[in-house]
Amino acid sequence: MSDQPRHHQVLDDLLPQHRALRHQIPQVYQRFVALGDAALTDGALSRKVKELVALAIAVVQGCDGCVASHAQAAVRAGATAQEAAEAIGVTILMHGGPATIHGARAYAAFCEFADTTPS
Repeated sequence: MSDQPRHHQVLDDLLPQHRALRHQIPQVYQRFVALGDAALTDGALSRKVKELVALAIAVVQGCDGCVASHAQAAVRAGATAQEAAEAIGVTILMHGGPATIHGARAYAAFCEFADTTPS
């Protein structure tokens, strides 16, 4: 691994793997991207809120790639570190102890993409 921050590296490490699989099943990936676009577009819930929900689900699933992807997307959608922390807090309520581990990682990922230091 390089000196690059951990969660950026997670995304970089996954990129060639995704490219290889996408090359084999392009229609699946195209439709998955379209589904994501439809699910995350602004509606009654803003894209920011939807990305925070996705981040919380990624915590419960324990998916590092999903955590990194949705932490970055939440930052880009304008979420604050406090909003991310509160969304992660709900995962601890609903998922218990494992969420404290994956939640801490998700908060670190959010702060990494927001270029802030976890407090």
